[in-house]
Amino acid sequence: MSRVQPRYKAIRSYLEEAIRNREFVADQQIPTEMALAERFGVSRMTANKAIAELVAEGYLVRHQGLGTFVAEVRAESPLLEIRNIADEIRDRRHVHSSELHRLEAVAVDAPTALRLGIREGQLAFHSLIVHRENGIPIQLEERFVRPEIAPDYLQQRFDDKTPSQYLSELYPLSEMEHIVEAILPDAETSTLLEIDTTEPCLRVDRRTWSDQKLVSCARLIHPGSRYRLSSRG
Repeated sequence: MSRVQPRYKAIRSYLEEAIRNREFVADQQIPTEMALAERFGVSRMTANKAIAELVAEGYLVRHQGLGTFVAEVRAESPLLEIRNIADEIRDRRHVHSSELHRLEAVAVDAPTALRLGIREGQLAFHSLIVHRENGIPIQLEERFVRPEIAPDYLQQRFDDKTPSQYLSELYPLSEMEHIVEAILPDAETSTLLEIDTTEPCLRVDRRTWSDQKLVSCARLIHPGSRYRLSSRG
């Protein structure tokens, strides 16, 4: 015998889906408790319970005397360690999704060759992926990998496993390098991240080693309004 879903969960699901589909966007006021109660045929207290849960989990924020608004998504990553972004997002009880825009072998230019430890013009595997949190782009990941490191890299689709996770399973991390810089996005980056070209971004240039072997170099670009890096000594 199936159990009947509590009515407040129906309200919660409605609000979560509306936020995920961007029917309600950051800083937008949601319907009042009374309006939700009338819509779902429940008491105001039931509607309040659904909203209170989403406030506690960071989806919504209350402003005294003004109402309840959609919270701004501002993810946070540790600077002094590497975590799979999909795991970061899921740990926040949010939904991770990604879009693979490029997966190819390319002849690298001089700066990339220097970062990857190969000769200019030599072939490397290249991927370009947008990572989303609750449907909102929070990271553009561009990665270069030497073919001998991961011969099957181009056969991956990276829909259920990120490049970081895939490579770390092959080569456990032993050393890393981070260079962080504030930038303005170029036209392609702004389009992929769905931001204006005037919005400041954080760019992280990352290289990783396993047992003194350079595994990959990645460039991670985050909209400044949606992301921040942290460290703790």
